[in-house]
Formats: sequence, C-alpha cells, structure tokens
Amino acid sequence: MQSSLSLSLSPHTSLTIPRPNQSSFATSAKPINLRFCGLRREALGDFSPLLTRRVHLNSITAHRRSAADLVVSASFSGGNGSPPKSFDYDLLIIGAGVGGHGAALHAVEKGLKTGIIEGDVVGGTCVNRGCVPSKALLAVSGRMRELQSEHHLKALGLQVSAAGYDRQGVADHANNLASKIRNNLTNSMKAIGVDILTGVGTILGPQKVKVGSDKVVTAQNIIIATGSVPFVPKGIEVDGKTVITSDHALKLESVPDWIAIVGSGYIGLEFSDVYTALGSEVTFIEALDQLMPGFDPEIGKLAQRVLINPRKIDYHTGVFATKITPAKDGKPVIIELIDAKTKEPKDTLEVDAALIATGRAPFTQGLGLENVNVATQRGFVPVDERMRVIDANGNLVPHLFCIGDANGKMMLAHAASAQGISVVEQVTGRDHVLNHLSIPAACFTHPEISMVGLTEPQAREKAEKEGFEVSIAKTSFKANTKALAENEGEGLAKLIYRPDSGEILGVHIFGLHAADLIHEASNAIALGTRIQDIKLAVHAHPTLSEVLDELFKSAKVKAQVASPGVSRKYSRPSIRRDQHISDSTERKNRLQEQANFSRTVGAKIFYNLVSWFLSFVRVLQRYLYS
Repeated sequence: MQSSLSLSLSPHTSLTIPRPNQSSFATSAKPINLRFCGLRREALGDFSPLLTRRVHLNSITAHRRSAADLVVSASFSGGNGSPPKSFDYDLLIIGAGVGGHGAALHAVEKGLKTGIIEGDVVGGTCVNRGCVPSKALLAVSGRMRELQSEHHLKALGLQVSAAGYDRQGVADHANNLASKIRNNLTNSMKAIGVDILTGVGTILGPQKVKVGSDKVVTAQNIIIATGSVPFVPKGIEVDGKTVITSDHALKLESVPDWIAIVGSGYIGLEFSDVYTALGSEVTFIEALDQLMPGFDPEIGKLAQRVLINPRKIDYHTGVFATKITPAKDGKPVIIELIDAKTKEPKDTLEVDAALIATGRAPFTQGLGLENVNVATQRGFVPVDERMRVIDANGNLVPHLFCIGDANGKMMLAHAASAQGISVVEQVTGRDHVLNHLSIPAACFTHPEISMVGLTEPQAREKAEKEGFEVSIAKTSFKANTKALAENEGEGLAKLIYRPDSGEILGVHIFGLHAADLIHEASNAIALGTRIQDIKLAVHAHPTLSEVLDELFKSAKVKAQVASPGVSRKYSRPSIRRDQHISDSTERKNRLQEQANFSRTVGAKIFYNLVSWFLSFVRVLQRYLYS
C-alpha cells in the first residue's frame, strides 16, 4: 500500500515521508531546495552553511495542506468500504479526453504510474466531436468569406473568380484533422508509458474501478474525466439527418438551404458562421431576450452588428422550441415556438433542417458513483475548489477527483486540462487551487470573440457588494496598423478594472485573431499582474498585440503601487506565486539569509584563493633555494 505519514511542522507547512518503495517518486531524482518549502534550518540538523540544503524527492516532499485536509486524507468514513492494501496505479483516470490526457502527461512527469480508461475513442468530445473538427470547418468558412468578399479583395488589389467548395472535401478535412490529433494524443501517452485501458470505467468502491465487463484495477487516486454530451431539451426529436446536434453537424453530410439553430451561444454562433459561408440561410431561436446572452453586452451588440445583421440570418428571441419534428415523407422540419414567459403559442417554422445547440450535459451515468455515496446535481459531480469529489453527506471522498465538463465548473477543454494538472499537483504533494477567472474562452467566428474574467455587469455587481469602483477602458482595431494592413479594422477590445488598485477584472475582445490576443490578459490575471506594471511591457510593432498594449496604456489607475512581488525596475513577476511568499518579514528574512550565504561563500572562496597563493609562494621559494 502506497501511503505516507504527514507531520505538521507549522500552520502552513508539512513534511511528507513516503514509504521507501513508493512508486510515486521512485523515478524522480530532482532535488528541491527546502528554503523555499518553509522548513527552518534547524529541521535539517547542524549542517554547514556551505552545504547545499537539498534532499531528493524520493526521500522528502514538502507541501502545504491544511490540517482539515490531512484529516480527510488520513481517514475514511461514511461506510463506503475499505480501500485496497496495494494498488495497480498511482493515478487512474476515467476518460481520455483533453482533460484526462493533460492530467496523464503531467502525472508521468511527476513520476506517477498512470493508467487511463477510455470507453469510446481517445480525445473525447473536443478532438472527435467538438473543438478540433469545428475549427477545420471554420477554417474553410474563413477562406470562403475572404474569397466571397469582393469589396475586401478589391481594397487589397486582388481579383478572384467565383469561389466554390466541395462538401465532401470539406467534411474530409474535418475528419482527417480529428483523426490526426487523436493519433497524436494516443501516441503521446503510449510514448511515456501511460497504460490505455479500453472499456467503460465503473467505480466499484474506494480506489477500485472496473474496466469493461470483468477487469478490476486499483489506484491510489482516481480522476473522473468523462466529459459531456449534447443536451437535447424535451419535445425535440433528433434523427441525425434533418434534426441534428453538433455531433452530427461536424460530419457535414449536407448543407441545407435553410437551417434553424436553437441556441445562440458559442456552438450556435460558430455553426452559423460555417453554414452562411457555405450558402445556407440561418434562423436563430433563442430563449432569452437577446442573442449571445453569455457575452459581455457591449461586445455582444457589436458582434451582432457584424456577425448577424449583414448575413443571411434572422432570429426569434424570447421563445422556446417546444416541439421539433424531423422532415419525412416530403414534409419539412416543423418547429413549434412558444413565448418564453407566458408559454403561449408564438409561431411555427418550417425549415430544411434544425441544429440543436442548447449546450451540453455531463456524461456521468453508469459511473458507479452510488458505490462511494456520491449523488450528482443535475448530472454534475459535486466538487470543491480542489476538484475533490463531495459525497451525499457533504464530506470529501478521499482519493477521488472530478475534472472538466463532468463537474460543470467551466465547460471548456483547456479548463479540464488545467483542472487535471491541478489535481496531479495535489496528489504529488503540492497544494494548488486553480483560478477559474483567469481561464480564457473564445468563439472562433470571423472575426473572433474572446474573453477572460468578469463581464461589465458581473464586475459592477461585485463592486457594489464589496464597495469598490469599476472603470472601463476601450480601444479599437481601427487604430491598429496590422489590422488596417489586413483590411480588418472592425473590432473592439474592452478592459474592466479597478482604478484604485489596477486589478484586472475582465478583458473582452472582438476582432481579428481575438482568440490569440486574449492570453496576455489571462496570464496577467493568473499571475496577479496589475495594470500599472503591464503598461511597461513592450510589444513588437506593427502587430495585433498592440491592441492590448494600447488598451492597458489607456487605463487610468490612481495607485502607482507595483503588483505584489513585482520589481518596478525590471517589471517582472517574482518567484512562483504558489510558494506563498506574501509576508514581508519572511521575504526580508530570506533575502538576509541569501545575503549571509553569499557573503559566507565569498569569504570561503577568498580564503581558498589566498591559501592557494601562499602555498604557491612556499613551493616557489623551496624551488629557488634548493
């Protein structure tokens, strides 16, 4: 049994002594510097200051965990059975999507023996039925729009004959890309020794999972990463031909003349971009009073003016599609609409096809969660901020985690991967809490939309509750040289921030390559960088990144205080934030310790040089007088 004894050394630190043959750290020989783990010098014994203060990871791992966490990990209550005495794996992941893949790679890097279970195909929704093939279709729609825009081409001095496309060729491009990425993910895991177990994973009890019909494996820690499936409301009949979900639409088996899209979120918007570029007319059906309800309102209005109004798109807002009947016997698809508030009949549409883009539902049925006393909430697995699963009694289930769409915290592939990496950090001895407000999101329309942090209404609501001021800064793509060179000046970047401290609350971008530009802002939020510091950053000219440069420079910050841990001279982040160097006294002590250490080393080097020189003189004297 791979277990460890945790001894509390201080309110913020603990010392973990693994069993000598613990495989979790057997492959790692990297030393760690205990000065940055909160251990005092006395804990290491009476060592000379000149000796390096390091031990190997397979001997001691320092980490920060609260006393409550240690109690939960050390004890198991709730009558769910007893954990096995030994384990087949240090970490077992149920689901080989992007989240599970990211966790597996990080686990191997940390020295864990890792297995991953996949009941369908490696890559999950994102690679096979989501992010990846949809980007292939959107790449085609982007090229088509450029070739179809006579005004745009004329402004660049280009002349192109009528553009056309081969539907099957476009579909093959999406399918081939998904296949290539799926193979890359599979090979990347095999290359580093991750065991890929084929079959449906079912939790039998603590640290025990059944794979397929008869194989049972055990693991020190288990991660649920089963993802999600398209959500289809009641009353909608999906036949996969004329009434479809995003799973079917990505196969592009047809391009209907008129298609209704139920839902105007990320999925609906991206498919409207694809279908209109390929010649379809689109009708949006949205339950809320405005299109794109999840976006910042100002960005949403601009996006509607550019992405909806000029194109062959109409819409119905404030209505529900209570019944959708597939086309058959020569009849079209029939959609019955009712008022979202009064529930009275509103309209009936007859279209060639309907795409259901009403979001996604967690895929958690049949996981065996009842065997560890876990009850889902609307299908989602309840977790805390560290992705630890919570049982029906509100207690943490030891050694069981859930990431990605299955927990519902943030249904994005890269969020799932980040959550998986965070879990691996925890099970290998380093506490880590993921800041979900620093995770960016993007909609890959033409132009693109991206965002991170809070929308303006969310920020103002937070400010009212907590008693601080909110300011807004904006800049236009029309002022950017690179955007104008591309003849793509339509766009806006918006910054929501606190003028008193310079804290970035949210950034929203609509424009050329917005999905690529957002990461400067998301990284700034993740690192806690303030506007007054990021203003000093230098951006290459002429580039689109200068849109963000101008955005931050236009912000009016009252305080000119540097970000915590940031040097005004060099404008760079301090040592890693997870080391929790927040106390000024501790920082002074460490700096003094480093200075003392440097002086001691310098004195020793000087002493050795003088000794060597005197020895050389004595040898020379003996040689001359011999």
